[in-house]
Amino acid sequence: MNVECTRLPSGLTVVTEKMPHLESVALGTWIKSGSRNETDGEHGIAHLLEHMAFKGTQRRNARQIAEEIENVGGELNAATSTETTSYYARVLKDDVPLAVDILADILTESVFDEEELSREKQVILQEIGAANDTPDDVVFDRFSEIAFAGQTLGRPILGTPDTVMSFTSDEIRGYLSRNYTTDRMFVVAAGAVDHDAFVRQVEERFSGLRTEPAVPPVFETARYLGGEAREERDLMDAQVLLGFEGRAYHMRDFYCSQILANILGGGMSSRLFQEVREFRGLCYSVYAFHWGFSDTGIFGVHAATGGENLPELVPVIIDELRKSSEMINQQEIDRSRAQIRAQLLMGQESPAARAGQIARQMMLYGRPISNQEMMERLEGITTERLTDLAGRLFFETVPTLSAIGPLEQLAPMSEITQSLTSGNASGGLKAAG
Repeated sequence: MNVECTRLPSGLTVVTEKMPHLESVALGTWIKSGSRNETDGEHGIAHLLEHMAFKGTQRRNARQIAEEIENVGGELNAATSTETTSYYARVLKDDVPLAVDILADILTESVFDEEELSREKQVILQEIGAANDTPDDVVFDRFSEIAFAGQTLGRPILGTPDTVMSFTSDEIRGYLSRNYTTDRMFVVAAGAVDHDAFVRQVEERFSGLRTEPAVPPVFETARYLGGEAREERDLMDAQVLLGFEGRAYHMRDFYCSQILANILGGGMSSRLFQEVREFRGLCYSVYAFHWGFSDTGIFGVHAATGGENLPELVPVIIDELRKSSEMINQQEIDRSRAQIRAQLLMGQESPAARAGQIARQMMLYGRPISNQEMMERLEGITTERLTDLAGRLFFETVPTLSAIGPLEQLAPMSEITQSLTSGNASGGLKAAG
């Protein structure tokens, strides 16, 4: 890897990867802070701050921020997740100093003008409305709300109309000062970048960052609870999400869980796709996933189907979960490893994807992880480990069910739970036929 890392005296970490033959650079600032760092009265403020960072600084108004980056053909964007927030740009190599200047400006000199704040709140209300009109978004939000009820991890990142409308500029500044500190921030660039020059630019422009929080950042330990959320809607398809507590990033079973999700529902050759869609024609979309967080995770199966197919669909899914706890063959493991390796290598062809990957590794592990090391972590995964994990994940924990749409024919949660705890799809549900 052509990765270089420098920790500045301020505590800010700067990482670059030089990618030969490119003329562009993807760069950004990643903060180890997201919606989980909100207090009870701050639901949605992390996302609002991300929006407001682009709405004017001491030196630039909102239009100037947009025009300056686009005048050189560049792009500027941001994203908020449960545990991280990122602000990133892509420019030609000669325009890196401008991109650094703009990123530093919005992160250290934002004014949070009250008039701009009032307008942006309306934008976010529309964003919340659009999300609520999208059933495959709603089913995931409801899942988290039930699985982690009463916790920051279970709350929608966007907030609610009431919470968003309540925030003041001072409250946004308070969240920023508590969380946007050098010990929690990483400036990363990938592409046609010179490390030493980039470090000098970052050190000069990011000198205004707070080196330590005014008060310690908030972080609530996750407690997975499980449960059920159903919402009847007049839709063509029913969205169904059946899930379980997954594994945190640092747990031994994390990579094993990734492989298991891939085998069950990671592509067209996966068990669920072949059985549910190709063989039985029960739905258009079905897949499995595993999301890791710092202290917990989510392992889930999502499907979209007509309500009339639910009596057959759910037992088939549970039956495939049961089969994965009994037998997985080496060919499936090898195929999953090959898919992960291909994703890693393909991602390295994109400077934006590579910068994001390095940033996540720095936040999770404190250092970049080579592809070789990543693949070595997958080498120790055996068929026995996978079947053992599947048994513990699916049949020894409390399930979570989230569903939206025409649900009249969806079995009661008690029957679904019984079929899982018995390890037999026909134990409490109609047999899979």
